[in-house]
Amino acid sequence: MNCRILATMDFCLRCFLAFLLMGGVLASRNGGDASFDQNYDITWGYDHVKSLDEGRQIQLSLDHSSGAGFGSKLSFGSGFIDMRIKLPGKDSAGVVTAFYLTSHSNNHDELDFEFLGNREGKPITLQTNVFANGQGNREQRMYLWFDPAADFHSYKILWNQYQIVFYVDDTPIRVFKNHTNIGVSYPSQPMQIEASLWNGDSWATDGGQTKTNWSHAPFQAHFQGFDINGCSDHQEPNVEPCYSTSYWWNTQKYWTLDSAHQRAYENVRKKYLTYDYCSDRPRYPTPPPECPQ
Repeated sequence: MNCRILATMDFCLRCFLAFLLMGGVLASRNGGDASFDQNYDITWGYDHVKSLDEGRQIQLSLDHSSGAGFGSKLSFGSGFIDMRIKLPGKDSAGVVTAFYLTSHSNNHDELDFEFLGNREGKPITLQTNVFANGQGNREQRMYLWFDPAADFHSYKILWNQYQIVFYVDDTPIRVFKNHTNIGVSYPSQPMQIEASLWNGDSWATDGGQTKTNWSHAPFQAHFQGFDINGCSDHQEPNVEPCYSTSYWWNTQKYWTLDSAHQRAYENVRKKYLTYDYCSDRPRYPTPPPECPQ
């Protein structure tokens, strides 16, 4: 192969890599082994963050002075976002561990996993929420069928133009359908991936009646899995280019739950769901339009 062809190939390769790094489109593959620094930055509580296993595990700590958090370097317009988390053990009442997507805008979009700590021996509550165009108040709460402080588990968010699905490991626990046809706002802004550990004892456990026992501090949450399956396009003001079916999470297979996942979804909600805003009649005498009628 002559030098001119090699030079041209090298130039094209460098241009393509530069395009990816400038934030054109990012789509990571499953089964990768990215280090934290490749896709994430620490955002606050820098002295309460510890890198382990050559950057493939991050420990966040909470004491009376501060918690900590980190966020993705890019924003995403669709994806199947996955993080492996091990929650603080001991007596974690009042301690909130959060994993979420957020748009950082005035009328923001947000998709939340919030783990609400509890007294030792009592179950940790998982609260999920969906914000679209600044409107939230869509809380659902459930207990988990395992101890989330004993080991790592995967917490995932599927986001495409048809549905948003929250998963615990491979079990769907919440589905939010795109009902813009009946006037329901649906997340439509690029969002960053974030995680944090913070003091929520004003509300998190028993409505704020059970306070944090700081004698157990520092509380520590651990995170793994820093590859990102997502579409990022910083050149566009909305997420439409990220709904392309060239991304596997946008293909027809992911427009609805298949029969096996639907059964698992119904079963886990029947057994473990403790609160659903759709069923809160004092709060919503008329159920919100996205709720089953």
